Amino acid sequence: MKFRKNALAGVALAAAATLGLTACGSDAGTAPAASDAAASGDGITVYNAQHESLTKEWIDAFTKETGIKVTLRQGSDTEMSNQIVQEGAASPADVFLTENSPAMAQVENAGLFADVDKATADQVPAEFRPSTGKWTGIAARSTVLVYDKNKISEDKLPKSMLDLANPEWKGKWAASPTGADYQAIVAALLELKGEAATEAWLKGMKENFKAYKGNGTAMKAVNAGEVDSALIYHYYYYGDQAKTGENSKNVTPYYFKNQDPGAFLSISGGGVLKSSKKAADAQAFLKFITGKQGQEILKTGTSFEYAIASQVDGNQKLVPIKELQPPAVDPAKLNSTKVTELMTKAGLL
Repeated sequence: MKFRKNALAGVALAAAATLGLTACGSDAGTAPAASDAAASGDGITVYNAQHESLTKEWIDAFTKETGIKVTLRQGSDTEMSNQIVQEGAASPADVFLTENSPAMAQVENAGLFADVDKATADQVPAEFRPSTGKWTGIAARSTVLVYDKNKISEDKLPKSMLDLANPEWKGKWAASPTGADYQAIVAALLELKGEAATEAWLKGMKENFKAYKGNGTAMKAVNAGEVDSALIYHYYYYGDQAKTGENSKNVTPYYFKNQDPGAFLSISGGGVLKSSKKAADAQAFLKFITGKQGQEILKTGTSFEYAIASQVDGNQKLVPIKELQPPAVDPAKLNSTKVTELMTKAGLL
């Protein structure tokens, strides 16, 4: 698969000084390797499907701390995972970061990830890591139904995400089905409820929903009164509220909770490629972003994704994770290939 030209724009970031790795949670075994790499001028390449601004903040802090330069290649979850699978053992990527976990599972299933260092894995609670240990969670985002409070009263909200397939919701909700965000939500539904239930729900969705390109666009349509509600991730609302609020002033986020499929917490992933020739530096970077300093960037930054590691709480404006009551989903089992097949069959892709 070939990238769009702008998806492969490399951004090299370097620090002038050569420093040892001293980030919170670092061990003596990692620091010398990181320092040697910095001294020799070597660096790592990150294939990034996370928010570019967030990853650049991580890179700036990591390079300042270690002196290791990082080259960034930006693209979507699907673009980057397909590229890595296509490149195989010849991939120039050292680290892969995503917004959602199905792309991580795709690369893992191709046998292309090295094990995550134990010191890194120990920073991340088990519920935010795949059972296989081949990659780790780095951040999270919650599914929400944003709704027009002038059109839907609280007592009329659906008890479950599955209710959106019922006839009474025809024409009343929106989504962006072509995006990796939404497909991760469907992947969780597939894992939780099985193929038959997912296929039936997608059929009902096709009858009921309005399609928009992008979650932000779908929320904006709700705010403008074009549609009553939209199924998206939480940070679109909080990000807009932190700016002017012009695309969310008439919008309220609704959390399904109760371990409902609509309470799915999508794990953003990070992994080191088995083919990396700079594995120590790549592991150091993954350890840094899941460490206290990296997670504090999540907490205080503008991405409004959830911090999940090193006992760092989420941004104070967000509903705490412990109150979301998400269903338990092993992110290693999210099947993007099957989801694409089912959504295509339903006429959604």
